[in-house]
Formats: sequence, structure tokens, C-alpha cells
Amino acid sequence: MNFTDLKLNTALQNAIRDMDYIYPTAIQIATFPVLLSGRDMVGLAQTGTGKTLAYLLPLLKQLKYSEQQHPRILIIVPTRELVVQVVNEIKKLTTYMNIRFAGVYGGTNINTQKKIIYAGLDIMVATPGRLYDLTLTGILRLKSIQKLVVDEVDEMLHLGFREQLLSIFDLLSDKRQNLLFSATLSADVDKLIQEFFSNPQKVEISAHGTPIEKIIQQAYHVPNYHTKINLLEHLLFTDKALQKVLVFTKSKKIADRLNAHITDKFSGKIGLIHSNKSQNQRLNAIRRFEEGEHSVLIATDIIARGLDFTDVSHVINFDMPERSGDYIHRIGRTGRADKAGTAISFINEVEQEYQMAIEEMMHKFLELLPFPEAVEVSPLFTDDEKPSLSDKNYLKTPSSMKETKGAFHEKIDKNKKTNQGGSYRRKIKAKYKKPKTRGSKRK
Repeated sequence: MNFTDLKLNTALQNAIRDMDYIYPTAIQIATFPVLLSGRDMVGLAQTGTGKTLAYLLPLLKQLKYSEQQHPRILIIVPTRELVVQVVNEIKKLTTYMNIRFAGVYGGTNINTQKKIIYAGLDIMVATPGRLYDLTLTGILRLKSIQKLVVDEVDEMLHLGFREQLLSIFDLLSDKRQNLLFSATLSADVDKLIQEFFSNPQKVEISAHGTPIEKIIQQAYHVPNYHTKINLLEHLLFTDKALQKVLVFTKSKKIADRLNAHITDKFSGKIGLIHSNKSQNQRLNAIRRFEEGEHSVLIATDIIARGLDFTDVSHVINFDMPERSGDYIHRIGRTGRADKAGTAISFINEVEQEYQMAIEEMMHKFLELLPFPEAVEVSPLFTDDEKPSLSDKNYLKTPSSMKETKGAFHEKIDKNKKTNQGGSYRRKIKAKYKKPKTRGSKRK
């Protein structure tokens, strides 16, 4: 099947042709008739399979010209970067259409966004926090929404947007079509679907947690942070196949520290992105990486969801994610659009537990590679890598119960003392025959 078989209108056909798309993906084919029918739908597919186009094409096909002020289509996504990407896709698809659209997110001037809304919109793309803020101003009314799309809802719940989402759902009209798309589905998401969706049809292209088969998944067991740096530098210097590399860390602090360690060694080829960066810095980091100015982008999970980078050769998990689903999203930044890709994970002792959970979810083992002899193994551990007493039983365990005195044994003399109120108070009592108080003196 190609896009002409979907019976798109001429404007959309011309836009698709300009974008050099010929064949729709499996998720796009499967969801098209469901969305056109008006039923609620939950779409599950591997990351990188074209979920954004899967909902935009049928929505735009049905959207008729209108001069009403308030938007009819609402698309909610978890991050600012994903708002920008979805808006760019809408811009390309509506080149030959008269459609009003905008993206809104935090970190920018809300008054500017209020003016855009007041001028009138057909489609709004938003993060839940800023969307809820705009509804509180009264400038945005959601009763006009006919189509609601919630993309990567599990990530929104993980980021703490549950209350905002519930409040937004309460402001919507009951007569609407609900569409949910994600690569992973959690128990919290299931609960949300049961509460707010009306008998949704489930479209599942691949089993939950299934990775894209074209991605080669490899791993090294690496003892600590400093050795991970040595290994990363070794791979970037020696492996010419690493042309365009995403490096994921577990926190902003580690991303900053890693960037400081390696940026001077690679002649300005290293980029950095996380949520503490300004919006312009984040967008510029994405642009430089996409255009090839930076060949390596160090990032947190802020860009693991939905963002579509072209021709990423490798994803490196400098730190393994604690949530198994995040691993799927991370490695999905490579191997997109039927192209091959490679994911390499650096795994320390604590992270081997995460590795086992990921392998169990995928029903697939990571290929464990031998550690390169040329890489120096550091004896240094960072504070967060040092084991604590809660991690293991470092106290000597008696070899048998005979070596213990049981739960009830005679206390030694030094433990037979009673609490007499402290030595200072006893001395005062002996000297003055009464305890010293802080009562007011008589005049």
C-alpha cells in the first residue's frame, strides 16, 4: 500500500509528495480507518514507526475550514521539544491548506501565547502544565475540542502531570474522540483509559516492550563512572562507525559532568541538552545535532520520547535507565524509518539489575562484549556508586545460632545504667538540693 491508497485530499497528497513519503507504516495503515470512524483508540507501536503521522493524517483529512476562535483539535505531549516537532510536522502537512495551529509550552512568555489563542486556532499542541495554566486565565476554552490526542501519556504521568491531566479532562466536552499513542503502556495509563475513554479500540502493531529488530543491542560491564568515561572516549576515538551518537545519562548532574570531561577532547563536536537549559539552548542543541555540526549529543531522557532524529548511528546508554520502558524509548532514537542502528549500554554492578528487567521485558538478551584491553579501569568510585550498608549485609553473620546469645540475654554492666537526667542536672540538684529551673525570679 502507498499513501495514494488512503484516499487523501489533494492538499495532503501534495504535502506528502513534497516530504518524499511513498509508503505508510503499519501503524499508519492500521489506525487510519479507526480514526475516521470516530471511535476512541489506543495505538501501540514500536518507537520510530511514525505514530505522529498516524494521527495527523486522518485528523487533517477530516478537518474543515472554520473561523471559530477556540481550537477543535488538542494534542498533548510531555515535552517542549516534542511540541516543536509535532508543530513542524503539521506545518509541512498543511502547506496547501488554510489551517491555524500553534504550540504552547512553559518557559516562554504566556502573554504572547494568549494573543495567539485569542486570534483563533484550529489545532493546539501543548504540554500539560502550560495548557492548564492557559485554561486558568480564561482565554482558552476546551469545550470546543472535538478530537483529543494524548501522546506518550505514560511519560506525562512519570513527570508528575497527573493532576493537570485530570483537570484538563474535566474541562473537555463529553462529546469528543479520544486518541492515545505510545510505545509502552503502564498500569497507570490503563487506569486513565478506563476512566476517560469510551470503549476504545486497541491497535497494537507490536507487543508491549518489543524493540525494533533492526537495532543491534550490545553492552559492556563497566565498574564505575570514571571507567565509563575512559570507555566512551576510546569508542569515539577508535570506532569510525560512530558517526552520529546520542549519549544518555540518568541525571542532569551527570550530563553536565560528562560534558565537562570530554568536550575539549573532541574539537567542539559535543552537544548537551537537559531540562535546566533554556529553551533556545535546547532547540539549538537539537538543531546542531540534526544538521551535523555536533556529532555527539549528551542528553537526559528529556529527548528519549518521540523526537525524530535522522540517521542516528548509535545510542549509548552511559547510565542504564531504572524503568525498562525508558530503555525502549532511548534506543528507538536509532534504527528509524527501516534503517539499521546500534545501541551500546555501559552497565555497572547496580545497573545489572536494570539490565535483567529490560531483557525480561524484551524476551531478548543484550550481547555482552569483552572489555577492551586498551581502556584503563579506574579504581575510583563516585559517592553515588559506593555501596551502602543497606545494599549488602556487611556485618558478620554468626555461622550458627549457637554463636549467638539469643534475643533474651543478660545485659552487661555498662548497659544496666538508668537514665538519670544527665550529669549537669545531677550536679545542680546535689548542690542546690533541687533542680535548676528557668522560672522567673522574685523581685
